[in-house]
Amino acid sequence: MELRIATCRPLPEPDPDEDLLLDALARAGVPARMAAWHDPSEDWDAPVPTVIRSTWDYIHDVDAFLAWVGRAAAAAPLWNGADVIAANVHKGYLLRLAQAGLPVAPTVLIERSQPGELTAICAQRGWGDVVVKPAIGASSFATCRFGSVDLAEGQRHLESVLERTDALVQPYLRSVDGTGERALVWIDGSFTHAVRKTPRFRDGEEQVSEALALADDELDLGTRVLAAIDATLLYARVDVARDDDGALLVMELELIEPSLFLLQHRPALKRLVAGLVRRLAP
Repeated sequence: MELRIATCRPLPEPDPDEDLLLDALARAGVPARMAAWHDPSEDWDAPVPTVIRSTWDYIHDVDAFLAWVGRAAAAAPLWNGADVIAANVHKGYLLRLAQAGLPVAPTVLIERSQPGELTAICAQRGWGDVVVKPAIGASSFATCRFGSVDLAEGQRHLESVLERTDALVQPYLRSVDGTGERALVWIDGSFTHAVRKTPRFRDGEEQVSEALALADDELDLGTRVLAAIDATLLYARVDVARDDDGALLVMELELIEPSLFLLQHRPALKRLVAGLVRRLAP
């Protein structure tokens, strides 16, 4: 059966996973092609299964994206599923994870209708350096770090974010400069690998390590996070980092269009293709 791989065109940056996945699917006998979710010439009502991979520009028109998700899911299987996407599109999910008892990076959600003062937020919580970012975002778009002497600039950035969407304010975790933020990848229900990511802001480039060994508490936390998701997932990525005391915290739960770092760990690519082949079987 044919498979569509949902993307966007033009891509805001290259997708290292794209050619790897297309080639691996071809070797597995699966006819697959890239299809931009916003392409008006694409018939999304056709009964062709779709796997979402690099729809990275959805953040600029999330209503249209969610309408497309509903349309594609009504016509044929969509992975990950429409309910998963709807729940993951707004980073307010971090607060829900915290309410469920999971250790999450301290997060203040500022809604567009209730603008906040960055100086007051930092003072109330004793935060120094902070990160301000959109609650609907991808690829570190409009994600900026501000020190205690830069809060006036940070306030202006916060206000610019709030013109478009809700915003998040979080303390900057110094551990990401050392041990780094870890991206933990699950494919078809099983953990496959992890990489270290360097901090990335605005249009900066992300540096990614080779696949690395995982601490027991990292695997445990990722497993607990995914156990809180009441859905069958084709892929998932849990990003974690440590606070100043070494405690592990959830930074992101990526269930829509995360880079899966397939180049860093080819067995993950093999498992992804096997999962798709099984789902496509009559």
